Amino acid sequence: MNESGQILDLAAVEKYMRVHLRKFEGPLDAKKFETGQSNPTFLLNTPSRNYVLRRKPTGVLLKSAHAVEREFRVQKALAETSVPVATMLHLCEDNAVIGSSFYIMDHVNGRNFVEPTLAELDNDSRRLVINEMARVLAELHKVDIDLVGLSDYGPSGNYFERQLARWSKQYLLTQTQPITAMDQLISLLQTQMPADDGQRSLVHGDYRIDNMIFQHNGTSCQALLDWELSTIGHPYADLAAVIMQWQMPPGQEGRGLASVDRKALGLPTDQQFIDTYCEYRGLKVIENFNFYLAFSFFRMAAILQGVLKRALEGNASNPDHAQKLGEYVPVFARKGLEALVK
Repeated sequence: MNESGQILDLAAVEKYMRVHLRKFEGPLDAKKFETGQSNPTFLLNTPSRNYVLRRKPTGVLLKSAHAVEREFRVQKALAETSVPVATMLHLCEDNAVIGSSFYIMDHVNGRNFVEPTLAELDNDSRRLVINEMARVLAELHKVDIDLVGLSDYGPSGNYFERQLARWSKQYLLTQTQPITAMDQLISLLQTQMPADDGQRSLVHGDYRIDNMIFQHNGTSCQALLDWELSTIGHPYADLAAVIMQWQMPPGQEGRGLASVDRKALGLPTDQQFIDTYCEYRGLKVIENFNFYLAFSFFRMAAILQGVLKRALEGNASNPDHAQKLGEYVPVFARKGLEALVK
């Protein structure tokens, strides 16, 4: 199989699975998911059950990027917690098998919502799904990282300081043209950095409705996916990322709620979602939330810049879509600036 430049040697995968997975029975077929821009992801079909394989992309990769090994570790660690994750089956770190590290997990049978407008649901179901988003996020941030063996999953210290330095560096490494708003945003985030309040939790890093699998006929989350950007950090980064996404325009590209009549659809306001999250976590109020929101816009702009760079170099999982996403880099930068001056 070779889709959009991403190769999966089915014969090699099937041979490997026969040796390393209990009760595996072929023959094996595969289909690449359209989602999963960073790490190509494949549905593996067999007559008896389905699996999912997630691998690193081909081509030259940035150091620490596309860490499928970390994805495997964190989801395996969360297996016995209240955070819904797919069952991890096997991690292969031998590049000789298919050309990169990969892992295999159970295929979670459920439904996925691409946009937070949840057009296919009625108002009551929309309310319950978004409430579930808040609940799962709070459960994630309540995980005892020492108890599940993840205390070393990320460095200590000021998470936002660390992340600002990391993504500023990544952005400069993948920059394709000057973006004044991005330069200004980086500078302002540095000068307005809040003091570390001591909160340290597991963070997902890309918490969105389209990274969740829900029941086919219900509103409970069955699995939270795409853990590539997870680390130990500050919980408000995940919360702000949700609000950031909602401030983008609706549709396949923006996937937001800007200008949407939320009340008519049974969807909460930004503040109502924040309040629901705080209730699940037992918090009273979140100070200086606009900084966290601006930081989220900055980080997403840096991530999309990397996606664009891979597209231009021919290494993107879906090159056409990646280039479209890259067009949002200056948009996210401007929105980050707007959040800081509110």
